[in-house]
Amino acid sequence: MAFRVLAAGNQPDFRTISDFRKIHYKALEGLFQHVLQLALETGAIKLGRVALDGSKVKANASKHKAMSYARMKEEERFLREEVRKLLAQAKAADEEEDARYGKDKSGDELPEELSRRETRLKRIREAKRALEQRAREEAEESGKSEREAEETKPKENAQYNFSDPESRIMKGSDGFVQAYDAQAAVESSSQLIVGQAVTQEANDKQQVAPMVETIEQQAGQKPGQLLADSGYCSEQNLEHLDKQKIDAYVATEKQKHGKQKVACKRGPLPKGATRVDRMRRKLQIKAGAEIYAARKSIVEPVFGQIKQARGFRQFLLRGIEKVRAEWAMVCMTHNILKMYRICYG
Repeated sequence: MAFRVLAAGNQPDFRTISDFRKIHYKALEGLFQHVLQLALETGAIKLGRVALDGSKVKANASKHKAMSYARMKEEERFLREEVRKLLAQAKAADEEEDARYGKDKSGDELPEELSRRETRLKRIREAKRALEQRAREEAEESGKSEREAEETKPKENAQYNFSDPESRIMKGSDGFVQAYDAQAAVESSSQLIVGQAVTQEANDKQQVAPMVETIEQQAGQKPGQLLADSGYCSEQNLEHLDKQKIDAYVATEKQKHGKQKVACKRGPLPKGATRVDRMRRKLQIKAGAEIYAARKSIVEPVFGQIKQARGFRQFLLRGIEKVRAEWAMVCMTHNILKMYRICYG
C-alpha cells in the first residue's frame, strides 16, 4: 500500500514489466539461488530426500515453423531454380523495357518477388549451417575425432525451428510439441525446489549428473537421497550416484497402470549383476518400495501447481538463456509461495 501511495496510484504498464524482465534476465535468474539460500539459512529446509523430475514446457514457437534437414535441401534446390528463372525473366523484361522505354526505366515487380525468394533462400542456408554445426558438435561430444566430426552430417529428420531455433521437437503429454525440458529437484518435507535447470534434450537420461551438480551449486549441498523415475535410469547414472555417495532410488522400468509389482526374489543376486539389476532388487524390497513410492507425492504436485494452479504452460521468451532465466523465476516464485505457507500457515 505504501508503494501505491508514493506512486500516486500509478502502476507500470505490462510492457514495462516485460521489457524489464528481458533486459535483466540474468539478474532475475540469480534471484532463485538467493531465495533458496534464505530458506536454507532460516532452517526452513535441510537437504535429505530429494525427488527429481522433468516436464516438457512449450516454447514460444510453433512446431509448424520447423523444417527438417531433408526438406531444407529440397527447398534450397527449389529456390535456387526459382531465383535462376526470375533472374532470367528480369533480364528479359529489362531488355524489353530498355528497347521500348529507354534504359533509365524499369519495372519493380520482379525484383521484389526475387528479393523474397533470395531472403528465404538465405534463411534456409543459415538454418542448414546451424544444423550441420550442431551435428559436428554432437559428434565431438560423442568422442569422434576432429576429422570424423567435421565430416558428420545431420540426420535427414533433424529439425530447425525458425521462430526459436534453440527449442526442440519433444514428446509431451499433448503429443509432439516444440518445447524445452524443464528440470526440478524438490525437497520432500517442504516441496521447495532445491535445484532447477532447462535442457534441450528430449529425454532425461543425460540429466542425473548435471542436476546433482546443479543442486549442489544452487543449494550449497548434495542431497543425501535421490528419487527419480525410469527416465533417469542407466548404468552410467547409477554409477555416478554411487560415486557421489547418494542413496539412490531410481525406477528401472515404467510401471504400467494396473499391473501388479513383481515380488522380490529371495537369495543373492547372480554373479555379474549390473547396477540396474541391483537397483531393481532394491526397489522390490519392501523398504525400498516404500521410499520410492514417496516420489510421486513430492515432485509431481510441484509441476501440477506450476502448470495447473498457476497456469504456466508455455515460455514467453525465446532462446535457451532467456528460457532458463524464465524457468528460474517461475521456480523462485513457487518457493516464495511455499515459504509463506510454511511461515504463516
